[in-house]
Amino acid sequence: MKPKTKIQKEVARLSATLHPISATQEQWAMRHCVEHIGYRTKKGNITCSDCGHQWHSKSELCDSIVGCTCPKCGAELKVQDTRKRTNKETQYFSVITVCKGYQVIRVSQVRCESKKGEPMKFFCSEVVQRWISPNGIVTDMALLRGFNFYYCDTWAWESQMEVRPHNSLYDDVVAWGNVYPKMKIVPQLKRNGFKGDFHGISPIRLFKSLLSDPRIETLMKSGEIEDMRYFISNPRNADELWTSYLIAKRHHYSINNLSMWCDYLRMLQTLGQDLRNPKNICPEDFIEAHDKANRKIEAKRERERAAERRRWEIENREREQQRLLQEKKNEEDFINLKSKFFGLIITDEEISVKVLESIDEYYNEGKVQNICVFGSGYYKKADTLILSARIGDEIIETVEVDLRTLKVVQCHGKHNQDTEYHDRIINLVNSNADKIRKRMTA
Repeated sequence: MKPKTKIQKEVARLSATLHPISATQEQWAMRHCVEHIGYRTKKGNITCSDCGHQWHSKSELCDSIVGCTCPKCGAELKVQDTRKRTNKETQYFSVITVCKGYQVIRVSQVRCESKKGEPMKFFCSEVVQRWISPNGIVTDMALLRGFNFYYCDTWAWESQMEVRPHNSLYDDVVAWGNVYPKMKIVPQLKRNGFKGDFHGISPIRLFKSLLSDPRIETLMKSGEIEDMRYFISNPRNADELWTSYLIAKRHHYSINNLSMWCDYLRMLQTLGQDLRNPKNICPEDFIEAHDKANRKIEAKRERERAAERRRWEIENREREQQRLLQEKKNEEDFINLKSKFFGLIITDEEISVKVLESIDEYYNEGKVQNICVFGSGYYKKADTLILSARIGDEIIETVEVDLRTLKVVQCHGKHNQDTEYHDRIINLVNSNADKIRKRMTA
């Protein structure tokens, strides 16, 4: 794309002056970004995927957890008992640097191909550059990408690094990859509280937020890291509930679960309560107040539906038809947002985690579990996926996954209490994030 704005023209000019990704950085990526495998046969013969060296070992210390070291090249290997002879892997890594006042995130794709008995072939190619101005404006430089819904790595290698319209894939490849540890940071980020730790946040999202949003700077400097992470992931709540958050902090109110607290404020808002009144937003028994508000929301919905039925009986059928059309539209909107995930089940043979596939399922899940998954309108959220963890037909916990990071952000049982299966469910969902990502690109 031809640069049009002043900043795009400047970024295009500066991009041409950058040095290529260095050999040292590529070597780091080869060591840290791809798997190094020791192929072991039943007879105890191990083959190094890096150099192709073969040796015999029956040591019990040489396994898939502890791993082993290749006696020839010294590579730390993850041992796999397999007859597989080839392996291909694609990953991404970022180099964070500075150029003429811009914070630059350079993303490279690394690919490795290993064949049993032969040295590994390693390829590294820069695919995306994210240029962040001192006021948080992001300009994207990237290669062209092939039109393919099923595979995200279809870069056009013969294309040039040019200014491109923003694509969510550019955010994803930064979030998916590792970050080269030697970074150069612009003074504005250091001034705004960045000290080298991303706190589990994608570098592009953290940098952009720190440079453009004084609220995130305030949270970073005050050490409210968990709250900062939440508001970066939920900018709408930051925009609409920030004043209430400051009031709660000014009254020294302890918010133990910011996500639940924001859901509680949303319910108060639905009920017409004043979100600047400390008595409303700082309840002594938060769980009881949260559940009470949720029950009121559910009761309100029941009353509304009963009233609508009565109006239909007394007045005319037209209003009932309009309501049904609206519910149908809500269901269609929901299907448009979430249908690609329908049928997805993650299981470890005892626990099954399934996607909620209708608005009624959200309502029933909330009512059975006494949680606000329906009351807070989670079925409307485009970047959230709600799953139900069950043993047989019994609901154990309800899981929220952030579709931008593919990580579990909430997981609770009845009355928002954690069960004995809590950590196991989170690990099960996080370890199967690829299944969700495949549905997103399908």
